[in-house]
Formats: sequence, structure tokens, C-alpha cells
Amino acid sequence: MIAHIGDRLILNPAPLGDTRRVGVITGVRQDDGAPPYVVRWLEYGRTSMIFPGDQAHVESAEPAPVPSKVDR
Repeated sequence: MIAHIGDRLILNPAPLGDTRRVGVITGVRQDDGAPPYVVRWLEYGRTSMIFPGDQAHVESAEPAPVPSKVDR
């Protein structure tokens, strides 16, 4: 898993009824973008360091490229 500051970390619910958690990555400790990450959780506003597991994924903070208009 690779992340950058500003990306979102999504923790999907576990089978036991946990809720989905979303946080903004505010710190990356490794030069290559690997965990651990410092994350500010949007629901609570708290910050924690996390080594995300298999039920987590990163959403890039960079906007998706906009297709260019082709002149005809």
C-alpha cells in the first residue's frame, strides 16, 4: 500500500458489524509512501498512527484527469 499526504484512508467494515471509517492521511513516515500513516479520522477529528490491514485501501487526493475536448 502506497499513500501520500492528503490521500484518504478507507477502512471497510469488518464482518462483525463495525462501521466504515474514513480518514485523511496527514503524515507518511516512509520515503516510499509505505505504512505507517498518521491519519486524522473525519468522524471524530482524532489523529492516530496506523498500519492498515487487508480491509483498508487508499483513495488518491489527486483529482481524476479531465478528458480533453477534441476539435472537429
